[in-house]
Amino acid sequence: MEATRRNVQQRGNKETSERTEPPAQWGRAWEVDWFSLISVLGLLCFAPFIVFYFVMACDQHQCSLSQPLLQLLRGDASLLSIWERTASFSWSAAKIYSVWVVFQVFLYMCVPDVTHKVIPGYVGGVQDGARTPAGLINKYEINGLQCWLITHALWFANAHHFRWFSPTIIFDNWIPLMWCANILGYAVSTFAFTKAYLFPTNSEDCKFTGNFVYDFMMGIEFNPRVGKWFDFKLFFNGRPGIVAWTLINLSYMAKQQELYGHVTNSMILVNVLQAIYVLDFFWNEAWYLKTIDICHDHFGWYLGWGDCVWLPYLYTLQGLYLVYHPVQLSNLHALAVLLLGLVGYYIFRSTNHQKDLFRRSNGSCTIWGRKPTFIECSYRSGDGEVHRSKLLTSGFWGVARHFNYTGDLMGSLAYCAACGFGHLLPYFYIIYMTILLVHRCVRDEHRCSSKYGKDWKRYTDAVPHRLIPGIF
Repeated sequence: MEATRRNVQQRGNKETSERTEPPAQWGRAWEVDWFSLISVLGLLCFAPFIVFYFVMACDQHQCSLSQPLLQLLRGDASLLSIWERTASFSWSAAKIYSVWVVFQVFLYMCVPDVTHKVIPGYVGGVQDGARTPAGLINKYEINGLQCWLITHALWFANAHHFRWFSPTIIFDNWIPLMWCANILGYAVSTFAFTKAYLFPTNSEDCKFTGNFVYDFMMGIEFNPRVGKWFDFKLFFNGRPGIVAWTLINLSYMAKQQELYGHVTNSMILVNVLQAIYVLDFFWNEAWYLKTIDICHDHFGWYLGWGDCVWLPYLYTLQGLYLVYHPVQLSNLHALAVLLLGLVGYYIFRSTNHQKDLFRRSNGSCTIWGRKPTFIECSYRSGDGEVHRSKLLTSGFWGVARHFNYTGDLMGSLAYCAACGFGHLLPYFYIIYMTILLVHRCVRDEHRCSSKYGKDWKRYTDAVPHRLIPGIF
């Protein structure tokens, strides 16, 4: 590995003597600073606790985030008593979870996509990913939309005809399923960490910092795979958690109907708006191959555990809250939430569509009725090859460098606003997404600066704001 790095550096040094301004080196840093290490340790220690605390607060305290703390401070409860009241691991939940994961693996690996042949405009089947830091281009079987459709068709067939299981099965086993999800999250993260040392898919795309904790958390391998097609990053990012997202919400809806005899308009709004987001993800799964999650992040605990536990348990808090607090919104409030969500989605989708159109046409297109403007850039992959790229400065990408995140935040706020203003818990999502996307802006721009060098400075001069024009 060190020999490979030296060879790349020697090639880069040779090219430097031939150019006045060589392209910047691409890839994640090889060393870990103290701030990064402390942040990683904090996430490893507190992220599982946060998930447990939110779920426990709903199960034992009607979604009040303050009551558990107040009871502990007053001595009315202890950590042991809270733990004893929490549902434990069960083998029935383990069977449910195992069937779920195995079924998603089967759909991912054994059912080639046919939807792209029958649905106009949908891009599925075998697609190329982005170029990796080592200069490779991986192929992916894009069949997420098909997996989602098959899964939900079976869900509705069961709910309205077969009755194999109750539609409330997910809610009824929510905490035992959480322990199962944690087991899978830690198991797959440990496997990916061990695999990187013993049998990496591509050693050229591995990054070893020498820090055990950081490497376990952030990942070593860029694209760990088993066989030719089972890609850990795409599977866990795009299955089983995101496919389950809408099923979880449907289970919450069924539970609300069971408990109160009706479904509130707030629950319908949450189901509809989040279903739009999930379907958009699967409709544009081929485009997702070119995003930061696939293009830059290595696969470790951050993605492995996060996709298994953090995503399904914290991204669905609004529906869980509405089971305990069935909010019926006024017509005006419901309309405002719907419009906020739809406008946010329009900005999010249009911004990403403009970038995708520009990339696919290599700039030979029109955006907002005009020929697009862009910054010409160059960068070097790990194999020493120099590549060229274009950074769009037209349309929404001329308004702000991450205006798609702005639309995403508007949609996130709509999910939360659908729950009214009685508790803080359902607003965790917008707080978390704001922190995540602002951090992602900074992280992405640091990588782009390393990748493009002075060309990135030209781009930021042309588009000075990140999220909100005139503010940030």
